[in-house]
Amino acid sequence: MARPPSRRPGQNRKAQYSLFASYVVAVTGALAGLLLIIIAMFDPTGFAVIRSAGAEITRPVSSGLKELVSGIGTVDERIAAFYKAGSQNVSLRRQVDINRTRLIEAAAIEQENVRLKKLLKLVDEEKDEVVAARLISSSSSSTRRLARLNAGRSQGAYPGMPVRAPEGLIGRIYTAGPNTSDVLLLTDSTNVVPVRRSTDNIAGISTGSDDGSLTVKSLTAGRNPFKPGDILVTSGTGGIYQPNIPVAIVVRIAGDDAVAVPLASPARVEMVMVQRPFEASLARPAGTATPGTPPPRTAPTVTTTAAPAPVEAAAPAPPPADNAASVAQ
Repeated sequence: MARPPSRRPGQNRKAQYSLFASYVVAVTGALAGLLLIIIAMFDPTGFAVIRSAGAEITRPVSSGLKELVSGIGTVDERIAAFYKAGSQNVSLRRQVDINRTRLIEAAAIEQENVRLKKLLKLVDEEKDEVVAARLISSSSSSTRRLARLNAGRSQGAYPGMPVRAPEGLIGRIYTAGPNTSDVLLLTDSTNVVPVRRSTDNIAGISTGSDDGSLTVKSLTAGRNPFKPGDILVTSGTGGIYQPNIPVAIVVRIAGDDAVAVPLASPARVEMVMVQRPFEASLARPAGTATPGTPPPRTAPTVTTTAAPAPVEAAAPAPPPADNAASVAQ
């Protein structure tokens, strides 16, 4: 029968120290556990403080162990994703392209909503009837500065009506068809607009320069009162344009004139409004119907024939003087 191995470490001091340390650790752990049980039974508040402190001390270790366990648990998923990376990249690129297109569309819709909100607010503020329409084209190569509007007489747009955008004045309708009309822009040399400076009501006359700018002449004698940065608005003189519509901003001074640029550029404006003239009686000659107003109905003319008056018999003519004397004798 073989001799059982001795549990004593023998003469090996290292083994003795290890065995002693394990005994000390075991006894210390048992005593610490017993102490914690006693504290939990007789002082729950103090045990809660100790438990919180222990949780704070072991938090980094717990977090590291959790990440380690999670990493080990997802090894198979990572291996599968590595082999599927090519197809996933293609799918993600397609999704990015779709999202980019949607973002561009959303930005365009947001910009359109801002313009429409401005236009609707402008419509609410106006008391006269208006027609909302779009600028669909412009004749940049023509000798006249015109823009095409997708509204005509069928929608209530007539020649002479002002056209404005939320940013400011565009011009006035030059010719109108059934469903389209041409707008004479502010930059046309034949378009004259009475304006005033918004700060001190100094009056002037704005005329197009056929190059995208405006020439503003002051109506006051003496030195040119305008300076760069002045905002010009309609004065209401003439009866066509309503007062206080933004027109242009002065950019430089050229002798006795001021050069300005329109605040509302037809190249950047889509939605516009067609307004009725400010004072229709002054905007149109006497005896002409107001734009947008149907012609008055005239009653049919009835011709009656009067009966001929009776003709009286003519009295006999008196005899001559000689015949009368002979009769008397």
